[in-house]
Amino acid sequence: MKNVRNAVIALTLVVGLGSCGVNQAWILNQNQNSTEVHLGSKNFEVLGQVKGSASVDYVLIFGGTNRKSLYNEAYAAMIREADLTSGSRTLTNILTEEHVGGVPPFYYKRTLTVSGTVVEFTR
Repeated sequence: MKNVRNAVIALTLVVGLGSCGVNQAWILNQNQNSTEVHLGSKNFEVLGQVKGSASVDYVLIFGGTNRKSLYNEAYAAMIREADLTSGSRTLTNILTEEHVGGVPPFYYKRTLTVSGTVVEFTR
């Protein structure tokens, strides 16, 4: 009886402490804009990383917005954080990451994060 109880406790701990999340990352050019810059001298400064996130909840596979709207919301949040209006700034190395977690099919949450590097041209 003691072995059965220990087995049930161990199974409960494994199920309760286990993660139900899935991660996925895309390194894509989502906007298809083409700009060519020739860096012959050090005329730029890397200001740092910025990111924007958006998430949506699903209950019994219903609810929320589609992936494209989620991406647009996260991308807009990243652009706001980058503050591209002050100076000659651009975003490079844009990375899109997606995390899906929860207890499918009853409940799951999809989080999309878009991050990039802000570069400012000095001359």
